[in-house]
Amino acid sequence: MARKNARAVNGILLLDKPLEVSSNGILQRVRWLYQAQKAGHTGALDPMASGLLPICFGEATKFSQFLLDTDKTYLVTACFGVRTSTSDAEGEVISQRPVSFTDAELEQALQAFRGDIMQVPTMFSALKYQGQPLYKYARQGITIEREARPISIFRFDLLARDGNFADFIVHCSKGTYIRTLIDDLGELLGSGAHVSKLHRTQVGPFKAEQMVKPGRLDELAEQCHSSADFSALDALLLPLDAGIVSMPAIALSAEQQHQLQHGQHCDVQADDIAAIRLLGPADVFIGIGQIQQGVLSSRRLLNTSALQQPASEINAL
Repeated sequence: MARKNARAVNGILLLDKPLEVSSNGILQRVRWLYQAQKAGHTGALDPMASGLLPICFGEATKFSQFLLDTDKTYLVTACFGVRTSTSDAEGEVISQRPVSFTDAELEQALQAFRGDIMQVPTMFSALKYQGQPLYKYARQGITIEREARPISIFRFDLLARDGNFADFIVHCSKGTYIRTLIDDLGELLGSGAHVSKLHRTQVGPFKAEQMVKPGRLDELAEQCHSSADFSALDALLLPLDAGIVSMPAIALSAEQQHQLQHGQHCDVQADDIAAIRLLGPADVFIGIGQIQQGVLSSRRLLNTSALQQPASEINAL
């Protein structure tokens, strides 16, 4: 529901999510700072995890699913010798075993988790069963049978080790549970393990160096709220299609754009493609379409009227 007197903000903010706050909690905070009508995040991070959390405002929320479906990179610290109920530091200890493997044995074990593998999702996940997320069942002590799902681990490398603790970098496909990955690694090594620290550094095309810290937002918001000029905050926003820049694009004529925006199809000479960026005259992004048998149709289009804002509210799109 839109807030009274809220602004029509459109764009993507790359937030450096702090520890000990939920993704939804920080989302609502940032939405208030921007006084935005609509906002949503793309891929939640647990309260014990920090790092890159893309927040989509306004029309950008129409394309958030494409960020949810993309690959991600994490820096993770594993604690070996202790297995917990949640596979992280917040869970109850369910076993403690000696750590006796060498660095060479650890490197050998990592090879079993690289490439295309199958992973059983953790019970402490948001996956739904009969309309309820699995973590709700887990908190009641109920275990639901889960099927293994295919994932891809593009990189799983040891960065450093200090006794029972080890730092890794993990580059993985969507749907990968890092806690489960570390728990499975600990079981393979015979010691058990859990995640003691998790920091996300990449989501699709977005990198850690682009992140904005909440403290910086607070500073700018104080100035913007007192002056009623939000241009400093809006300047931090990326374009609506910043998360899908790698997607193929097609340039449209003014007539083709008109057809698509009025629910019609248009003929094109191009191969079939399930998702393609639609660029109007002057290469202005207007949405995403698909091509089937030489016919171009729209999938998600921008609401151009929602992008028309007062001069003081124009963001850096």
